Parts: sequence; C-alpha cells; structure tokens
Amino acid sequence: MIVDLPSSTTSAVNRKLVELRETGGVLALGRVLTLVVVTDDGADIESAIAAANSASREHPCRVIVLARGQRRAAARLDAQIRVGGDAGASEVIVLRGYGPLAADEPGAGMVAPLLLPDAPVVAWWPGEAPAVPSGDAIGRLAQRRITDALSAKNPIRAFEQRRAHHVAGDTDLTWTRLTHWRALLAAALDHPPYEAVTSAVVAGEAVSPSTDLLAGWLSNRLGVKVKRSPSSSGAGMSSVRLNRPSGPIELIRPDGRTGTLRQPGQPDRLIALSRRGVPDCLAEELRRLDPDEIYGAALTGVADIARGRTPVKVEV
Repeated sequence: MIVDLPSSTTSAVNRKLVELRETGGVLALGRVLTLVVVTDDGADIESAIAAANSASREHPCRVIVLARGQRRAAARLDAQIRVGGDAGASEVIVLRGYGPLAADEPGAGMVAPLLLPDAPVVAWWPGEAPAVPSGDAIGRLAQRRITDALSAKNPIRAFEQRRAHHVAGDTDLTWTRLTHWRALLAAALDHPPYEAVTSAVVAGEAVSPSTDLLAGWLSNRLGVKVKRSPSSSGAGMSSVRLNRPSGPIELIRPDGRTGTLRQPGQPDRLIALSRRGVPDCLAEELRRLDPDEIYGAALTGVADIARGRTPVKVEV
C-alpha cells in the first residue's frame, strides 16, 4: 500500500503512521534499526528503495528516504508512506524536500522525528556522498555510514575522500564487494604448506577502488610488497597472485562471473565469483553496527602502497 501526503509535515507523517498501525495492522514492532537513504530527487530512487526492501527481509527496519528536490523552489515537503507488499519487511517513508528543506541541516531535521526510538541509525548514500560523511548532518545522526565510491561521478576522487576522512563507523560498498575474494584467499593460505607470502600482485581495471582496497588489505595483513597493476581485460577485479617459495596462489576472474583458483600441487578449481549486487552488499553491511577495523586498516594499506612503503605484518 502506498499513501501520498503532498505538502505535508513530519507531524502529519507520524500521525498517518499511527493511523495505519491502528487500522490496518501495520506494525513497527520488531524493527532492528532505522535506515536513512540520502539521495537527490530525480536520481534512481526506486532502485535504492528496492535494494533497501531486499535488505530489510534480513534486517527488518524502518527505511526513510530523503530525496532532496530543487533548492530554488518554494519550501515544501511531499511525503509518501509505503507499507505491506510495497515495503518488503520494512516500512518506507519517502520525504521530498524542496527549497530550504533540500539543504543538509533541514533534511536532518525532517528525518529526526521519524527515527525509531532506541534503535540504531544507519545512513546510506547510494549515489554521490558528502566528502566527509561523519561531518554531514545526516551522518552525525548515524552509528554507521555507508557510501559507494563506485557510484560517484568520479570514483577515484570519491575513494580518496573516503580514505582521507575515514572515521570509525564509515564503510563503503567497494569494500563489501570484496568479501568473497578475501574469504577465498584467506582459506587458501590456511592449507599446507603454510608458507609465508613473499610478495603479491593485484590486477584490475584502471579505475577500480575495490582493486585498490584489496591490494591495501593484503599489504596491511601480510606485511609484504604488493603491486597494483592494470588489467588487460575485464572490468573491476581480475586477478590476485600471492607468491610463496613453493609456488604462487592465483585467483583469476577474467569474465566477471567465474573465478579459477590455482595452487601448487592441486588441480585448478572453478569458483562462482560473479560481481555482487547492491542489495547483497547492503544486507551484509547491515549485519554489523560496530566499526569495521579491517576496512580502516585496508585504507591504511592503500596509503602505504601509494607511498611505496611496505608495512609491518599485522599479527592476529
């Protein structure tokens, strides 16, 4: 069910939520968090809502979409409430602010009265994000702040901003897309002959923040020299080579779908390694509300590689 509230107020939205709860059996009980989605009106809002609805099936939540409209228009708030089949396992509130209400501080003021009491707040920017998410008005309301450098107009610049201004609680979906790669590489190193890695090569598309992050992660966790090289084919991550005295471990994905794991003395293994979609990555990030220290360490590793410095191995 979709209820439109044109030229509304947050008080009217709250009253309508209570009415829907009392008359239609729509409940906010059991919601584990509030997910605030910040985007511009006219952007691909529906795909962001669809991703949030998909993630809500694993994490029941209230989704508040702040869609900032024209800043030169007259001050107006158009609201929409989605419940039932139109909201997955959540309730979706879409706020379209115009004029002064499209600015950051008023936007946070509209969101605050609609947050679930005593529940964590997660902010997600599916498109362009502020240079300093933790300093943004919405970011200050949240315990976790999720961005996606790959969706920015300039992914490399956005990624550098994330690295320069990272604080505990920040994360980026370019990191989440690497989960399967990291798991496979870590598992490969857990098998005999248990030799130390002497160096590594990470190859990927020239503009690929995820490739940079994986190189930074390996540099930080293994304490070895890692070379980040451009890939001759494919988009995103394409291959990782971990050099050891007995022979290299290689994980290669030339087509973006199927990976091949090669280890000395073992037959090649084909592995499903397709690129992860936004709903899958968002659901994973909502599984934890504490700071991701490993992501922060990977960003440090990226800086070490840029300076040509090999870090000391991190003992775990």
